[in-house]
Amino acid sequence: MGVIKDAFKVKAETLAAEIKTLIAEHGDKKIGEITLAQVYQGMRGMIGLVTETSLLDANDGIRFRGFSIPELREKLPRAEGGIEPLPEGLFHLMLLGEIPTKDEVDHLSATWARRSHVPNYVFDVIEALPVSTHPMTQFSVAILALQKESLFAKAYSEGISKKDYWDYIYEDSMNLIARLPRVAAYIYRRKYKGGDHIQPNGMLDWAGNFAHMMGYDDKRFYALLRLYMTIHADHEGGNVSAHATHLVGSALSDPYLALSAGINGLAGPLHGLANQEVIRWIEEMQQELGTELPSKEQISQYIKDTLAAGKVVPGYGHAVLRQTDPRFTAQMEFGKKHCPDSPLVQCVWNVYEVAPDILGATGKIKNPWPNVDAHSGALLKYFGLVEEDFYTVLFGVSRSLGVLASLCWDRALGFPIERPKSITTEYAKELVGAK
Repeated sequence: MGVIKDAFKVKAETLAAEIKTLIAEHGDKKIGEITLAQVYQGMRGMIGLVTETSLLDANDGIRFRGFSIPELREKLPRAEGGIEPLPEGLFHLMLLGEIPTKDEVDHLSATWARRSHVPNYVFDVIEALPVSTHPMTQFSVAILALQKESLFAKAYSEGISKKDYWDYIYEDSMNLIARLPRVAAYIYRRKYKGGDHIQPNGMLDWAGNFAHMMGYDDKRFYALLRLYMTIHADHEGGNVSAHATHLVGSALSDPYLALSAGINGLAGPLHGLANQEVIRWIEEMQQELGTELPSKEQISQYIKDTLAAGKVVPGYGHAVLRQTDPRFTAQMEFGKKHCPDSPLVQCVWNVYEVAPDILGATGKIKNPWPNVDAHSGALLKYFGLVEEDFYTVLFGVSRSLGVLASLCWDRALGFPIERPKSITTEYAKELVGAK
């Protein structure tokens, strides 16, 4: 079947047996209590999903199969002469739970290159949309158009055993991940570069080829995109894009339909659009203050004015984290090495110097520290990617790695359709004895 696929099959069968035993022996045990506030306020902190690929720790940040962001940057294989990890290595880790060798990563790069052909009818569908259409809408539509290629949908319609679901989900996921950079780059060149498209280079890695097709030849940008694709790939299962993909997939919708749902969730301003909101907030501050590099005193006052106006400081705060997001730190280290003289990047760092104390002093914010979105836009702009509406498409290409690896596990472990119980407010009052 293939080296990665064979290994995944063995691991999935082993873990499925462990889970079956776990449920049989401990299924009636309680692992937490749910409050009425959690029911009403977005189910924050309620354990209701199993996601094997990553886990978010309040203090250490995201861990992929137990490895932190700094550990991944050190241990995952790099491109020849590269300085940042290849996202292919992270996908291998999420799928199989093991740090891959350079040969294994090169094999995955070559596999995705072979599978990356996008049928012409998909480009025709994109071209049928007005150029002014938001790039995330174009991206979601293109993924839906690709659904015609689903091997799972075809096999299911012909009748297959449940034990074989994972096989077709795996093939669809591999094909879809391979094609996404081509689709995303096509949308970018169509919307922002007058339709002057660039053909893929099969000799490049997955993220490097994406940068090439977008029109960039700065090897530092290749490195940035590899880092970006790695640190945005997954964030356990409860965030909107991951949960939406899992939820739709639990109905046995194929990976194309499921990922499109996740992409639609990612397009929301409370999820994937946050990075462009950070940049716009900083640029508005620069414009109002009349300088590219405001002083820390000026930034402090602008933050206070933002809060006084009833607004939030974008890029700060996190539902789970209680310290600086390690993904922010990774990007800051990249910036200090490759663009320390950028006024916009320096402005991000200066905001970081003053914002946490101001936000923490309000007493209303549990986590006053920056998250991943606080830095990414400034780095992208430094290298010339100034089209802010496209930033979330980059996020979507990256997030496909985690959510589709998880979807393979969902079907391999036979997880059922997701169907939580809902209640009315009247019934909620009865449960808590409220008048």
